[in-house]
Amino acid sequence: MRKALGFDLEERRDLPTWLDALRRFIELADKAGVLVMVSGVVGSNTHRKLDPQEFRGFALADDLAPAVFINGSDSKAAQIFTLAHELTHIWTGESALSDVSPVFISSNRTEVWCNQVAAEFLVPLASISAEYRGDADLGKELKRLAKCYKVSGLVILRRLFDARELTWEQFNAAYGEELARIRALPKSSGGDFYLSLPARVGRRFARALVASAMAGQASFTEAFRLLGIKKMATFNELGQHLGVIICRKSYRCHARNPQCLHQDNKNPRCLYRAWHSVHESIHHASA
Repeated sequence: MRKALGFDLEERRDLPTWLDALRRFIELADKAGVLVMVSGVVGSNTHRKLDPQEFRGFALADDLAPAVFINGSDSKAAQIFTLAHELTHIWTGESALSDVSPVFISSNRTEVWCNQVAAEFLVPLASISAEYRGDADLGKELKRLAKCYKVSGLVILRRLFDARELTWEQFNAAYGEELARIRALPKSSGGDFYLSLPARVGRRFARALVASAMAGQASFTEAFRLLGIKKMATFNELGQHLGVIICRKSYRCHARNPQCLHQDNKNPRCLYRAWHSVHESIHHASA
């Protein structure tokens, strides 16, 4: 999985924030053929929040269009771990709903194994054993290592315990302190609509849908419904951000635009199927 996706430690070190790391991870998964969607609400209803305590994400295995959904209400560090966990399910060819913490052990053996794979993918034991400074202040080390690996302090604590760098008593005490610190952090809100919408429905799906509508293969009514928008101006602006619509005055997909999915011989129909499957699963999970 690491060989297919990349997302190595050296690249993560150079990324300034967890958000940048998450976007890069999603981009790599997309290039590998996995449709990734991120949202913290049901559909476009901002009054129906998705609770990370109920579920963190799920994977839908499919030969044509494997898909992963990530609960966007979770922290960016948690979303990175969830994506690694769900991709493990995809790699094994199994669909799954995940609601377990990356730190404590689940009773589900498959979830335990996927957590272990995700942890080793993001924070290899050999690497963290070499990186960890045992004589330094643990709180400062958590902050440094979390930034280095672009995961949460809780994951770092678990990996240090797995590497036998911490005793069970040290782990438990530090875990309680770190959890209290995370819960006290202010919740982020808002953001750029034209960045969040492609993340919510999947950037590849959004591009395929815009391109299909511009080429007359899908109706604008259907495209607006699937994207959750109402105005043509919004649709055109989204197309500009996605690199599909080259000219604001043009209502056709530019035939020479290498970013257009029609020039890549992609079949957007398999993406439609994945999109519908994911959103049906969201409604079931939040019911």
